[in-house]
Amino acid sequence: MGQIAQVAAGGRTGGGRPGDEGRVEAMELIAGGADGPQGGVGAEDTPARTGADVSGPARPAPVRGERARGALLGLAVGDALGAPAENLRPSEIRRRWGRIEGFVSEDPAGTDDTEYAIFSGLLLARHGSALTVSHVERAWHHWIADLDEGPFRGAGFSERGTLENLRRGLAAPISAQHRHAWSDGLAMRAAPFGVYAAGRPSEAARLVAVDGRVSHDGEGIYGGQAVAAGVAAAMVGAGPASVIAAALSVVPMDSWTARSLRRAVSAARRSYSDRLTTERAVRSAVVIGGYPWTDLAPEAVGLAFGAFTAARGDFRASVLTAVNMGRDADTTAAVAGALAGALNGASAIPREWGAAIGPVRGSCLPSMRGYHVLDIAELLTPDEADGPAPPPSGAARLTGGQRVAR
Repeated sequence: MGQIAQVAAGGRTGGGRPGDEGRVEAMELIAGGADGPQGGVGAEDTPARTGADVSGPARPAPVRGERARGALLGLAVGDALGAPAENLRPSEIRRRWGRIEGFVSEDPAGTDDTEYAIFSGLLLARHGSALTVSHVERAWHHWIADLDEGPFRGAGFSERGTLENLRRGLAAPISAQHRHAWSDGLAMRAAPFGVYAAGRPSEAARLVAVDGRVSHDGEGIYGGQAVAAGVAAAMVGAGPASVIAAALSVVPMDSWTARSLRRAVSAARRSYSDRLTTERAVRSAVVIGGYPWTDLAPEAVGLAFGAFTAARGDFRASVLTAVNMGRDADTTAAVAGALAGALNGASAIPREWGAAIGPVRGSCLPSMRGYHVLDIAELLTPDEADGPAPPPSGAARLTGGQRVAR
């Protein structure tokens, strides 16, 4: 959604163990009596088939931790792949790069999508299902609004509006009364809620709405709920059709978000002669031609689910379809990557893509610098984590809400 919140390369690969400052901080952030995650597979969805039709030997069904890593690493990969195409038309993308099939820069850079997903994931890991609007509001103040860390770089308009309101002393939900409350800023950070509430789309939707009341309203909330519910369904192996049904089940059927999602999915399910025609059909189904703002939640969520549907849940195809449709491409690809990553697990992410994602640099949220999305996946699935690694010498840690040197 933003433009320059860069993801540091080279720190970890998709399946490696964390050994960096971010993991230590993430583990210690929730130490000391905080409510831990209580997620698990509920009765709202039952495992179905994995969605992608792929050649070669079938992989065993991924376990919950593998799906969690797939969802959040998939988000970060989609974010970084889509960032160069953000706000571009498909014709502009083709003119610059042809069809994007991988990273188009040597130093792949993500955006605020990844850093805000980490922020919300840490908050969710600390409070679990007991998360309240007050918790979220205090965290926004403590980690973002009240810090004197220079310009708020790379952020979307909804975050800027929220911060202005918080700094003026306004509290939630009034803090969400700004001109971009309908943006995809909640949808971009919604995947951790689906990871936490695996198999419980309604709970995922409830929790992401709690998080979103500080910054969003109306369609902005609905967009986040659709994404969180879809990821929650994918986390227990629901096929693409069931993932889409879960997303639609938690938003008003007469909402713009629901209409856009249905139109995109309907277009994506038709048969076309080639990928470009498919992408044009999905895009035409939801994009308002000539409208300048690309961060509309109904549009971005529709494009992401349309890409996921057109690809039949395959990770690579889902993300690249979203990227090559342009518009808010970092967010649409991040959402498509989270859905397909949760469905197929981290092993479905191309190795070279996962290896490019390291701890975030904090280019948008300085307080998140050093965290990795895979740390968040472990925190949200504690029963499947391998246990904390010993802290590296000299690492920083969070103590009493402040960073101090060891």
